[in-house]
Amino acid sequence: MGTTLTYQNSIPEEIQNGVRECLLSFSAKSSILLSKNTEIKIHRTIILPLVLYWCETWSLALREERRLRMFENGVLRRIFGPKRDEVPGEWRKLHSEELSDLYWSPNIIQLIKSRRMSWEWHVAHMGERRGVYSVLVGKPE
Repeated sequence: MGTTLTYQNSIPEEIQNGVRECLLSFSAKSSILLSKNTEIKIHRTIILPLVLYWCETWSLALREERRLRMFENGVLRRIFGPKRDEVPGEWRKLHSEELSDLYWSPNIIQLIKSRRMSWEWHVAHMGERRGVYSVLVGKPE
């Protein structure tokens, strides 16, 4: 997949590329009938790693966070399907709160933040001789 570094430290293109790749892989499997458990496993093992490729270096603006949450909720809505309301008897899309009740794993933003913290801890313990450390502390040569 690759990554693009810019002077503005802006990552919308990275998110757009990851989301596009995942939508392609998710739509390719949509013609196959799978159980919800299998689809959740596919989401965790294939889709999330594709979207979150090199997310440790991202600095997310609220717009990108919102786009990632919308993407994740869209994938989860495809997995869990619509819900039938009891009173009117009509089908409707699941609300975000209902999705978080059904999918009990951390959301995509929490995953990104935990991966960034893990990466920062790892780089901080590399020592001053490493180039990545000097970039982390803001003193590149």
